Amino acid sequence: MPQFIDDATFDTYFTTFEHTAWRLETRRGYASDRAGAKYRRYVETQQMADDPGRPWCVNVRAQTAQGKRIERVRIVDDPPTREQRYLLAGAAVNNEAGEDIRNLWRAQADQLGLPAVDFWLFDARRALILHFTDTDDYLGAELVEDPARIVQFCQIRDAAWHHAMRREDFVAQIASDG
Repeated sequence: MPQFIDDATFDTYFTTFEHTAWRLETRRGYASDRAGAKYRRYVETQQMADDPGRPWCVNVRAQTAQGKRIERVRIVDDPPTREQRYLLAGAAVNNEAGEDIRNLWRAQADQLGLPAVDFWLFDARRALILHFTDTDDYLGAELVEDPARIVQFCQIRDAAWHHAMRREDFVAQIASDG
């Protein structure tokens, strides 16, 4: 069983990184999203009511104002799951705050040999592997600082980022397929 860092330590990584915070999201959905009122409203209305003043967006604006980058690639099924559509809708507010969220079709991720692991990579020096149950419940984050493993995460990042599409282009592609 991996050793997890505590939540307070996890949060500090998003204010203390120096240059880049990058994430790969591979799950088809997250239990924490499904449990929230915001998700239930989205399912009922297909509309995303988001708060650009929520702590995540406030921090993104603060970090990017310092010239730092916060980026992520989400792996998406074809057709996208309900949870993936929810995340795609919610990404608009994150992107407006300064985060750059892009998307990659799962078939293409498989062709690239990307692993089915969620992680954050900070400054190409440390990673937090996010662990989940089979029912998408978050278990905790495992800190990785081994240089050989960090190089692997950097290679994953580079491949995913190179092939991922900006949110607007991805949304347009889904709309044209429907």
